[in-house]
Parts: sequence; C-alpha cells; structure tokens
Amino acid sequence: MTTTSITLRERFFTEDRREILRSGVLSAQVFRYESGIAGLWLENDRGHVVILPFMGQMIWDAVFDGVDLSMADMFAEPRHAADIAGTYGCFAFHSGLLRNGCPSPLDDHPLHGEMPCAPMQEAGLEIGEDAEGPYLAATGLREYVMGFGAHYRARPRVVLRPGTALFDMEMAVENCSFAPMDLMYMSHVNFAFVEGGRIVQPASFSPADTVVRSVVPGHVHATPDYLAFIDELAKDPSGSAVLDRPERYDPEQVFYVRNVKRGANGLTRSLLVRPEGDALSIAWDPIAQPHAVRWILYNGDQKVAAFALPSTCEPEGYTAEKKKGHVRQLASGEIARFSVRLGHLDAREAASAESAIEAFA
Repeated sequence: MTTTSITLRERFFTEDRREILRSGVLSAQVFRYESGIAGLWLENDRGHVVILPFMGQMIWDAVFDGVDLSMADMFAEPRHAADIAGTYGCFAFHSGLLRNGCPSPLDDHPLHGEMPCAPMQEAGLEIGEDAEGPYLAATGLREYVMGFGAHYRARPRVVLRPGTALFDMEMAVENCSFAPMDLMYMSHVNFAFVEGGRIVQPASFSPADTVVRSVVPGHVHATPDYLAFIDELAKDPSGSAVLDRPERYDPEQVFYVRNVKRGANGLTRSLLVRPEGDALSIAWDPIAQPHAVRWILYNGDQKVAAFALPSTCEPEGYTAEKKKGHVRQLASGEIARFSVRLGHLDAREAASAESAIEAFA
C-alpha cells in the first residue's frame, strides 16, 4: 500500500475553484464560499462531495450520477456558527463527541455536541492505493483540551474511489487523558427526502423493531394531529416504509430501528429506493454503532429523510442516554473507530443491494 499526503493551509483557498491534485479520474479542488469558509471539492467519474476542511470536516454537499443526495434547506452556503443549528444545510456531519443529541432541560450541551462545527488544527489530502484499490481522501485533526476536563484527538476522514458513487465517512477518536472519557457519536447523514421513496432496512417494520420516539423534544411544537400520527405509527410503523405522505412529517418524526441484521461481511445496510429504481445507501458496522436512528422532516424550509443514522446512542441528550446506559466510556489511550459507506446506487446496483439485504435480514 502506498500513500502520499498533502497538508492544506487556509491560504490555499480562494474564491475561484482550482484543481490542486489529480490522479486518473480522482481530483481535488479548493475554493472559498462568499461567507469566507473554505471548501474542498473531491471528484471521481460518477460525482463529487464538498467538504469543509477546517469546520468540523462536515460534508456540505454530495452529488453522484446526477442525483443530489442532500437535504433541502434554508442555507445557500455554509455559515460561521458555534453549533450546527446555525448552519444546518450540510449533507453530513460528525455528531458528538462528548455529548450528543437534543439536550433536555437537564443538559447544558449544544445540539449534537461540540464536534459538528469545531475548528480543525490540521487538514490534508491523501492519494494512494490500499487493499480496495486507488483512493483519494480528505483528512483532519481536531484536538480538544479542557482544563479539569476531557482531552481527545479526533481524526475525521472522507474516502473517495474511482468507478463508484459510494464513499466512506470515517472518524477515529483517541482519549489522550489519564481518565476515562464519555463518548457519544453519531454519523449524522442528512439524505434528501424522496417523495414516494421506499425504505429498505435489515429489520422488520413491527413495533418491536421500528420504535417511534414518543418523547417530544423542546424544539418541536406538538399539535393534536402530530401526537395522533405518533400513536398511529407506534401501533403500525409500516406506515412509514414508503414516504407517500410528506405533509405528515411536519413536525419531524424520529424512529429507533432495532435488532438490525448483519451480512456476511459483518456490516448492515439500509436503502431509500427512489421511484426511478435507483437508491440512496448507507452501510455500517452495528457493533461499533449499535443504534440506528431515523429522522424525517418535510416542511417549507427543510426536507430530509435521514433514513439511517448509525450511532453509539439515541439522540435524547446526555442525561437521558446516560440513564439508559448508552454513554460509552473510552479508556485512557483507547481509540474508537467509526466508518460508514454511503452514497448513490444506480438501478442495477440498487436491485442487487436490496436482494442482499433481504437475504441476510
């Protein structure tokens, strides 16, 4: 295996997008949004992703095979923000790491923790070849240090390969403190809402396997119709398998998909099959991320079908998740690694993937 690394500096990024690296169909381009935020465009022969290399290394945009994978939102471009709500227009972000989810009145952490918009100490590119073949990767380092508190190094990574519309979103977290560290992590992937889309999951749509969230968070205004829909879905979650009633997802609905099955490779996978026959896809290791959360929202400002959010916990905030036993402890010097493979499948690939899920589920 061979790898060449390039260090990225803020001064490399100007308003005009320009290529700084190419290897076959893989290329990297740098630019800067009007907001002043640096953007890194990684491209292959089937599409591209846009990463914010110095801002949490969130993935702002993803387009493959001509299909925009991202949620519809109010943000024309990323904005400088202290927390994710101030720039909630990205395709995917690293949610956590010390705290995660929607804070309850008993919590003092920001929505989805400190990592989504965190400034990065380092950002870079890797070009190389590994056991799967050639690849191009965006890399980064975020060192978090708090006096009388936690100390960790987070290393996010996005890996793109030729000939495929799937890519990897990775995170490695090292506890650099002498004390154990709380860890709550979610791969928060905001897929587009597909009207008429069909969710394929490696679990049943029974009330035992697809559990509707009954706790209404503070940011949701619960109407009688909304509460009635929760009751309807709680009794028969199969009504959420096809996204044919978008107006019913205002406000949002959240589900917990449990008892997911794994394929022979140890991974599990979920799809959102579009009416055209192609699909949005995400695969992950359910041992590393044992919880699968679903978040669906459709209104005049935001449209999203995050049909599978792999996580170490559920998104009810630190206090609730601690009480459930869902807050992981990372020992001193220990490294936790997470990886999801996500993107787009053409109609042929989607049919094959659905058959595989049906076989192991």
